[in-house]
Amino acid sequence: MGMGASITVDRANFDAEVLQKSHEKPVLVDFFAHWCGPCQLLKPMLEKLVQEYDFVLAKVDIDASPDLAQTYGVQGVPDVRIVHNGHVNKGFVGVLPEPKLRELLVQLSLKSAMDETLEQIYATAEQGDVVAAQAQLDDLLTRFPDDRNLILEASNFYMQADQIDSAEALLSKISEYDSEYGGHAKTLRSMLQFKQLANQAIGDHPRDPIFQQAVQAVLAEDYETALTQLLEIVRDDRRYRNDGARKAMLSVFDLLGDEHSLTKTYRKQLTMALY
Repeated sequence: MGMGASITVDRANFDAEVLQKSHEKPVLVDFFAHWCGPCQLLKPMLEKLVQEYDFVLAKVDIDASPDLAQTYGVQGVPDVRIVHNGHVNKGFVGVLPEPKLRELLVQLSLKSAMDETLEQIYATAEQGDVVAAQAQLDDLLTRFPDDRNLILEASNFYMQADQIDSAEALLSKISEYDSEYGGHAKTLRSMLQFKQLANQAIGDHPRDPIFQQAVQAVLAEDYETALTQLLEIVRDDRRYRNDGARKAMLSVFDLLGDEHSLTKTYRKQLTMALY
């Protein structure tokens, strides 16, 4: 899956390897220093990504090339510049977490080899050959068992295919305290709960039909309808499904995040309904 190239540059080859090369593909110039701690954190992340995405990583040691650092006004390191068609643009200073680095590469219209493979897998599934798609996905997971991005993509795929156990098993590999991917994993876990509820048969409890409607509304991303219906059950019957409507509302808040206007509105209403 190798794609990009990682090189060390100085004044002598900067023009050819960075400015000229940037007419073919984006070049990320990493101005770094050996004595700089954050540089040592950023470097392995960039080295990893250049194996996945088609760009050139050009590393400039500011102590070995003070003239280049001066030309481009580098004041603190690491300082990463993005070069396109011969133009050196600002990138970022300091260390970004890996998901943010990936976002940056996507904004440069770069696709990773992994993204391209996943797109092919989804296309295969859409053509109706879910079995083949799943075999390809399992193969990827075997080759990259610790790629959290892939784990999230795959668990979403399994969830859509109604293979709840497989999705759950994958999600269990990502801790909710994972600062980079925990939030996304938590969202998928909440979605899984609703998928499981949706797969249950509607019972003969008078509240079952409205509860199921709420669950279906969540899966259709019609969160307002879902919250309205769940709140109605909370007001009427806390014993139903062992306070299940309140728990379901909390899962919807997890899906939306604390800052979402629906979360804020319905949290207040839920509090009022409880007391």
